[in-house]
Amino acid sequence: MTVPAGIDATVPNAARMYDYWLGGKDNYAADRAAAEAVLAVAPEMREAARSGRALIKRVVEHLVRGRGIRQILDLGSGLPAAENVHEIARAIDPSVRVAYVDYDDVVCIHGRALLCDPERAIILRRDVREPKTILEDPELRGLLDLDQPVAVLMMFLLHLMPDEDQPQDVVAAYREALAPGSFLAISHAANDARPDYMARISAIYKGANAPFTPRPRAEIEAFFGDFELEPPGLVNVWPYEQPPPEMDPDLARMGYGAVGRKL
Repeated sequence: MTVPAGIDATVPNAARMYDYWLGGKDNYAADRAAAEAVLAVAPEMREAARSGRALIKRVVEHLVRGRGIRQILDLGSGLPAAENVHEIARAIDPSVRVAYVDYDDVVCIHGRALLCDPERAIILRRDVREPKTILEDPELRGLLDLDQPVAVLMMFLLHLMPDEDQPQDVVAAYREALAPGSFLAISHAANDARPDYMARISAIYKGANAPFTPRPRAEIEAFFGDFELEPPGLVNVWPYEQPPPEMDPDLARMGYGAVGRKL
């Protein structure tokens, strides 16, 4: 993979590590080394990454088919993969408009190469920690009508934001900007069950472009504020519908996800 100008390929990148676990090719040696180090601690990470993509698909299908959402803001979208959000949504309704946001140059370069319909899908190079900048962006405003319901996706994003970035305040700013009838979807790594295990993974991420900050279930639920959670509420993100009987109970509590609706 050719390194674009301005990209430091020697620093592991969280999005490219995820791409590696998914079997993608948009990653460099430093990303692969860090991803393998995580696998040495958590060999199930490849399956977790695949399950994460399946979760995104179920969430988008629920929002578009089940809740009639026609506008999606995908924050921290990551590298393009099989069945991207706009592809999943448009398979149900071709009129759905999707705005992707990521601050990683490689993500944006590949995203723009994939997208060829700026009237229905765009990718913005912005920092999700600056909601005002994103929500007032003219290109975003030209695509999404924030006076109408929008689904905001924060899938596997917030555990890459440390506490000093005040993620609760960041998410609250997005919630407050949304019109009634909008939705917020979050998936997040948790450290309730095996904090020592998660701490080892976090230590590997210290050398990457983003930290890994798993949080307890109560803190994850707080991101939804006063939004009403869709059934089944805040649940394990691996199988989502229900943990299979053979799943390690601790493993089933190492990540949570939910969809909330603004009343």
